[in-house]
Amino acid sequence: MALMITDECINCDVCEPECPNEAISMGEEFYQIDPGKCTECVGHFDEPQCVQLCPVACIPVNPEHVESRETLMQKFVRLTQAA
Repeated sequence: MALMITDECINCDVCEPECPNEAISMGEEFYQIDPGKCTECVGHFDEPQCVQLCPVACIPVNPEHVESRETLMQKFVRLTQAA
């Protein structure tokens, strides 16, 4: 499951530098997560770093990008091989 950042985001800049896949970037009004790069930190950490650090809890699972842990691990492998 890729994560998403809701419009409750306060643009505190905490999440973006902590993303190991560089999936978080500034959108037009608030930060956004690229579902093609988001592995929910599978392969890097036990829990998504952005979710742990977010002071306003505005990073839920994106219902349009539901993925199993196995799929997330495959994405992690693909992304790290490409790098």
